[in-house]
Amino acid sequence: MHDIIDKLHPLERKILPFLDSVQNFNQLLNKSNLKDVEVMRALQWLSNKKVIELKQDVEDIISLEKNGEKYRTIGLPEIRLLKLLKIKSYSLDKLFDMAEFDSMEINVSIGILKKKAAIQISPERVVQITNQGIKLLEKPSLEEGFLQKEFPIKANDLKPEERFAFDNLKTRKNIISKDVKKVITIKLTDIGKELVSNKHSIETRTEDKLTHEMLKTASWKKKKFRHYDIKINVPAISGGKRHFVRQSIDYIKKVWLEMGFKEMEGTMIQSAFWDLDALFVPQDHPARTEQDTFYIKDPATAKLPAIKTKIKEVHENGADTGSKGWGGKWSEHEASLNMLRTHTTVLSARTIASLKESDLPAKFFSVKKVYRNEALTWKHLFELHQVEGIVVDPNATLKHLKGYLKEFYQKLGFEKVRMRPGHFPYTEPSLEVDVFNTEKKEWVELGGAGIFRPEVVKPLLGIDVPVLAWGQGLERGIMSYYKFKDIRHLYNNDLKEIKEIKIWR
Repeated sequence: MHDIIDKLHPLERKILPFLDSVQNFNQLLNKSNLKDVEVMRALQWLSNKKVIELKQDVEDIISLEKNGEKYRTIGLPEIRLLKLLKIKSYSLDKLFDMAEFDSMEINVSIGILKKKAAIQISPERVVQITNQGIKLLEKPSLEEGFLQKEFPIKANDLKPEERFAFDNLKTRKNIISKDVKKVITIKLTDIGKELVSNKHSIETRTEDKLTHEMLKTASWKKKKFRHYDIKINVPAISGGKRHFVRQSIDYIKKVWLEMGFKEMEGTMIQSAFWDLDALFVPQDHPARTEQDTFYIKDPATAKLPAIKTKIKEVHENGADTGSKGWGGKWSEHEASLNMLRTHTTVLSARTIASLKESDLPAKFFSVKKVYRNEALTWKHLFELHQVEGIVVDPNATLKHLKGYLKEFYQKLGFEKVRMRPGHFPYTEPSLEVDVFNTEKKEWVELGGAGIFRPEVVKPLLGIDVPVLAWGQGLERGIMSYYKFKDIRHLYNNDLKEIKEIKIWR
């Protein structure tokens, strides 16, 4: 017991004497004359010491508003008007001119009193009290009695006649309000009861701080200092850390770097030439429409590089790639239109174009944002991250591609990885990459892969060399890892969740 007393904070000592007669937070607040935050802290500390038990309930609480406080003191306007009319009758115009009432109060009072048959208005617009009105003044109304209660009060505690008064008053302006609030109930434990009975020890003054003055005068020797409780619960401190999406990006970059890849860089705004034409996407492809792509107004177009001639030939007739191309006439203007990049494969195209034969073999990756003009849904974003990779190697094969992808996904925590035949405009052969979700016991598609077609590689590099390529949406992988069901959950930015969520490993 003495161990607890020695550890009591001054705030705890101030509220303890009231706890044998008070079990409600608001009552304790009124009696202690402390601030609500001080009372709450003291209660939490006492609860940690097992001195009290705290119970929180959600209840409907009725409170007085400014007009309620006013009428509690001077009386309801309809009662004041009735008392006035008992002495003398008044015309409506005269009543509206009286300083004791405002126009709203007169209107409301007349409506209430007419409904109760307490007044009558003559054809000459004179207001007179009736016998029923005189009877109403003989005893306080239910509404008057209700306003004299000690507020705030619990709605569930109202008696039938009080609920009737409440229903009449709640429709009127600024008299009472009902709100859902947390109600804190306080109960002393056996330890608390013993502690409260020991009032002398509670009231003994203890010092919280060792001051400069105490040291200077040596007065600290005669003072009793509060013992610090090193076992008490303290709030968790969350250090600063990156958003879990950012952590995921950093981890993925680390995986590729450890596998010997170099990171590709590039701007968010790209011309359709690099984003689509260089990848042998036909100019009448649906991906080019404004429904799917964000085009830029200023600058609307970009200057095309010298290799545009080769790209033009490949599109129109296949050039020297062994392809027939797409036929028709290739539009330089269409290719020059600026857009927000629709995929990070545009970085692969620009990287291949910058290589020389002497640079091979080479391996590159990127983890960047891409932009799609899509409706926001549980599984689609209009702004997302894409993981991109290429291997430019004369000796590369489809077997190597499968090996890179299997190694990558297993480092992300997916033990089972499989590839299925697929189709993409700029790779042949093409693969769909699936990973096994161990919780749902099902395969989940995470990305596409393949070997770039000669129509892509030869105009950019100048020679036909195998280029292994893959791309995946980062957010889908994160969803599977964190077991989210809605892709929008990734960017809710719930601070509590961000603080507590496990780090990507």
